[in-house]
Amino acid sequence: MARVTVEDCIDKVDNRFELVLLASHRARLISQGASITIDRDNDKNPVVALREIADETLSPDDLKEDLIHSLQKHVEVDEPEPDPSSLISAGVAVPAEKSEEEEDLPETLTFDQMTEEDLLAGIEGLVPPEKSDDY
Repeated sequence: MARVTVEDCIDKVDNRFELVLLASHRARLISQGASITIDRDNDKNPVVALREIADETLSPDDLKEDLIHSLQKHVEVDEPEPDPSSLISAGVAVPAEKSEEEEDLPETLTFDQMTEEDLLAGIEGLVPPEKSDDY
């Protein structure tokens, strides 16, 4: 391949593996129709990508961010919860507060609470399964 180009790129990207990832990502972008920032000189896309990195016409950090963004399948966005007063004005039903009678009633979901000592006693009481010839 273009040995001189790879050696020039090592100054810009320290890790050779990362260089391969960035150059291959850029080569794929070029084959998908992205504009190149240098003269092609009858070079193939991977060599053009390496030359772009070596000539610093593209920032390795920008390429890295673009690569990460292209690999993400799901981006979670934290949206603030809407204010109940804005929901009322928008006509969205908001659950009403409990009356005093409802507050005295037990919740429908209850969970057993176990102390650490109860848990340890339960674990100690477990009997290991019998060994058989099948295993």
